[in-house]
Amino acid sequence: MRIGELARRAGISARMLRYYEEQGLIAPQRGDNGYRDYDEALVERAEKIRCFLDAGVPTRAIAPMLHCVERSHEVIPGTASELRAMLVRDRMTERIDSLERNRTALTDLIHTMDREEARTTTPA
Repeated sequence: MRIGELARRAGISARMLRYYEEQGLIAPQRGDNGYRDYDEALVERAEKIRCFLDAGVPTRAIAPMLHCVERSHEVIPGTASELRAMLVRDRMTERIDSLERNRTALTDLIHTMDREEARTTTPA
């Protein structure tokens, strides 16, 4: 498939897919005409990369993580300690906690507005 179709199917811009390629995270085939040809499996791989990036994982940690995820948790020999240092699980947990606090605050605000609305629209 061409880059536009991969971008559409993965929900990622073509520009970002080119960045993934520059970083060595995806490797399309090249046709005789020089056009990139993306394999079906790259749809799922691109989605995983986007999820890792959204979670705050640095680009340099994504390749070994993909290797591990895609090969039944096989860690590239000699990379475990370096990979562990790059993982941002604690930071992700902090972000999740912050999002949960914000969700609770918004829920409380909505309940307050609902009570206020009910109080002001109830006939006396």
